[in-house]
Amino acid sequence: MKEARFYQREGKEHGYIRCMLCPHRCTISPGQYGLCRVRKNEGGTLYAAAYDRVVSANMDPVEKKPLYHFLPGSNILSVGTTGCNLRCLFCQNWEISQAGIGDVAAETMTPQAVLRVAREYSSVGVAYTYNEPLINYEWVKDTASLMREQGFKNVLVTNGYINPEPWQELLPLIDAANIDVKSFRESFYKNHCGARLEPVLEAVALMVKNKKHVEITTLLIPSQNDSVREIEELTDWLAGLDADIPLHFSRYFPQYKMNFEPTDMDVLLRSCAIAKKKLRYVYLGNVNDPAHSVTRCPACDAVLITREGYHANIEHLKDGICQQCGKRTNIVQH
Repeated sequence: MKEARFYQREGKEHGYIRCMLCPHRCTISPGQYGLCRVRKNEGGTLYAAAYDRVVSANMDPVEKKPLYHFLPGSNILSVGTTGCNLRCLFCQNWEISQAGIGDVAAETMTPQAVLRVAREYSSVGVAYTYNEPLINYEWVKDTASLMREQGFKNVLVTNGYINPEPWQELLPLIDAANIDVKSFRESFYKNHCGARLEPVLEAVALMVKNKKHVEITTLLIPSQNDSVREIEELTDWLAGLDADIPLHFSRYFPQYKMNFEPTDMDVLLRSCAIAKKKLRYVYLGNVNDPAHSVTRCPACDAVLITREGYHANIEHLKDGICQQCGKRTNIVQH
């Protein structure tokens, strides 16, 4: 274990610690973990118990994150551990995100080991993903720093539930992120995720302010977060930050503790149409529909990238510029 960052000691006679990494600000008694299950109070010191503990490591297409506008067609080393600071009833990866230290088999993977594997497999960088990577902040920061020094990219797939100070400190090392905005309703976050909406919106806004590449994913759950009004409010807010932010609507399938019917395709198509009134790039995920994974030039409508599954085919695009009309897009290429 490694001593954690962003905490303060409280009630010194009893050894309590308040973790300041995420908006939960857990008060942790000696020998116990925070809500995330990986930040532990040992004798009045907070430790990152998941440091260099990896339960999953794979080479994935960057489109799988999903990132459609960042190094399309590339493969990236993807790594994750256990734990999460949200309790989403519909979690698609609950076997590890809702597990604690020791619940799932893990291997030691130091930042130096990550670098070696990335080199061996000709990865463009590292995607911190699978569980919630930000709860393993110290390992992510150390690894991202080493990877940046060696010319590799750093990508986050995150719920964005982090306090501004640690987020601002980490962002200089991050090249791109896909952030889940699970709903545009505070009640949804409270009832279905055990969290709050506002910190997530602030995390997205800080990425935009810091000129970092960001894409958004919203899993549309029938009758829970798929109303016309909510989709309009979400897309209005995103457009107010930057109309070029790619938005991915993902189809829900029953998982973990929530058992609704899969999202109706008509609802997905309707949501896509609403979002396209304000946003230039809107995609559908978890569906077999190549027509809604195509990237088109917002100026001349030329096809820039087609996708089948996670395979991307670059067409009229070079160095992020449409080869039909010359418009520069926000697509990051090698």
